[in-house]
Amino acid sequence: MNNLELPTEKTAEFSSVDESSLVVIIFDSNPGQKLLRENPHLLTHCLDSIISFSNSHLMQKSQNKLAVMACHSRKSDFIYPGPGKPLDIRQVDGQYETFTLVEKTIKQNLAKHLAGESAMLNTESLLAGAIAMALCYISRLQRTKSPAFTLNSRILVVTGSSDSASQYMNYMNVFFTAQKQNVVIDVCALDQHLSLLQQGCDITGGLYLRLPQLQGLLQYLLWVFLPEPPIRQKLVLPPPVKVDYRAACFCHREMIDIGYVCSVCLSIFCKFSPICTTCHTVFKIPALAVKSKKKKIKL
Repeated sequence: MNNLELPTEKTAEFSSVDESSLVVIIFDSNPGQKLLRENPHLLTHCLDSIISFSNSHLMQKSQNKLAVMACHSRKSDFIYPGPGKPLDIRQVDGQYETFTLVEKTIKQNLAKHLAGESAMLNTESLLAGAIAMALCYISRLQRTKSPAFTLNSRILVVTGSSDSASQYMNYMNVFFTAQKQNVVIDVCALDQHLSLLQQGCDITGGLYLRLPQLQGLLQYLLWVFLPEPPIRQKLVLPPPVKVDYRAACFCHREMIDIGYVCSVCLSIFCKFSPICTTCHTVFKIPALAVKSKKKKIKL
């Protein structure tokens, strides 16, 4: 189950004249990822790159908004802005106070998030639930903002997990909800190709990128995902790859090319079954037509 506690600090205060951009970053911090199991120190490298990307987004415009989430195998938490009171930060070595606040808050709340979770290596990350929480957060800000204020929202998912066909329906629900809310979903795959998240990027008009090398994570974040969606059309970005629109069957949770679809609930199965396991509909199997033998005419 996901933790539905949303941050309650001063994120609802907006200007009434200008527009701003909101980026909700979902960082997959599950230690069960193959990438982190082989190299645990890469978690620090990815976190530093995300903090630098977050500060670069805030530096573009003073009205820009930021939210960062940590996703695990059991729950997802907002690590910036946190659910509690903001930290009392003073200027350190001439650094802008907001940048210091972002760095300290993210690192402190991520440490609490990881300390409260057990290192279960064979569990998948609840990315679909984290995207749903991000959409709820964006919807709340849209309701509380001034009518004269324009808020452009997008979600950036940074993950090294493999594709999860067991969350297929959850993914499809959040993808079409984001499309209805005009929220762009971007995905940065650190390790493996993610066909389901690639479908979400194509549905919402976002960008999907599988990193060729992890050492250049910050460079790819600033080059590909920092510009706003209207500006991306004028930039030279990595060419789009063919979208894999295969569906996952409801019986074995595997990607299939050809399958059987329930006419009532539209569930997908890789093998024929006389009863739908989702809505328990009993299908009528038409009897095979038997050719009648022609009677011989007696002379």
